[in-house]
Amino acid sequence: MCGIIGYTGPLEAKDVLLKGLAGLEYRGYDSAGIAYFNQDSQVRSIKKVGKVAALRECVKSTCEISHCGIGHTRWATHGGVTDANAHPHSCGQVTLIHNGIIENYAKLKKVLEKKGYEFVSETDTEVLAHLLSEYYNGNPAETIQKVMQRVEGSYALGIMFLDHPNHIYAARKDSPLIVGASKEGNLIASDVPAILRYTRNVYYMENEELVCLSREHIRFYNIDGEPLEKTPVTIEWD
Repeated sequence: MCGIIGYTGPLEAKDVLLKGLAGLEYRGYDSAGIAYFNQDSQVRSIKKVGKVAALRECVKSTCEISHCGIGHTRWATHGGVTDANAHPHSCGQVTLIHNGIIENYAKLKKVLEKKGYEFVSETDTEVLAHLLSEYYNGNPAETIQKVMQRVEGSYALGIMFLDHPNHIYAARKDSPLIVGASKEGNLIASDVPAILRYTRNVYYMENEELVCLSREHIRFYNIDGEPLEKTPVTIEWD
């Protein structure tokens, strides 16, 4: 298994992400990584084989301020345990994390390689990053919908687009993903313990739904781009 965390809001995102990943360590993993928008609206990625503690030491070396980012703990499936195979993965405007397995990734990878895309990892996740970049038209939601219609398998995705700073987009199919609403920002996660210190108000995403998070808003859509109204659930347990 592996874990997902994402945050956008007024707090220091790197700290929120690392604490969220620590809350997911029970799921088992072999590498961890984060990506975030810095104060210049550029995306920085830091990833490391080993425990979250090792990643935390790497993050300490940066003094950049961040208020939006995504994080991931990986259990190797496609490709070995290496820094290159750790999440997040990036291509062009796109940086993403992924839980699940893309069953038709080899077919998609061949198509993308013929178009000139070069791969630096052995993962099915990097295929998603390149495919999103190939389809990107300036509208993140429309682009994600197109990719959701092309891929086969299971996924929970956390995605950032370089030209949409401080926004997180997420989608799911057959892999758990929740959204947390807080006065201190909004979050995504693969499980409640990652975000329980920040909020008890949680939305459970259903299959083939996507969401856009900013500091102020949470907007849900179906795979056809139609807006959805969802009701949050209050988590009563600790």
